[in-house]
Amino acid sequence: VQLQASGGGLVQAGGSLRLSCAASETIFSFNFMGWYRQAPGKQREFVALITSAGSTSHSGTVRGRFTISRDNAKNTVYLQMNSLKPEDTAVYYCNAKRPFLGTENDYWGQGTQVTVSS
Repeated sequence: VQLQASGGGLVQAGGSLRLSCAASETIFSFNFMGWYRQAPGKQREFVALITSAGSTSHSGTVRGRFTISRDNAKNTVYLQMNSLKPEDTAVYYCNAKRPFLGTENDYWGQGTQVTVSS
């Protein structure tokens, strides 16, 4: 399984970006797909996820500003990020979880850098 993340960049505070995560296989095979981020010197943290049924969950720090969605035909998951803040600066990683023999396999994309200037 390959996850190709893209869409990061440099943006001013208050701006928007849309991240994309293209999977090499049908995204219906994954229980969950989502985004995590890691800022310098900090642990990786959960941002948002979407289930195979289309339910979504967003962390409290991004709820109301970020929206996760997917395009099944393109096997792609998106993260629309609005009202960006300098504290959103991080490397954003795409994640997918697939059930396997009573547990889950984790897959990660390569990460895309998001930098928000004040």
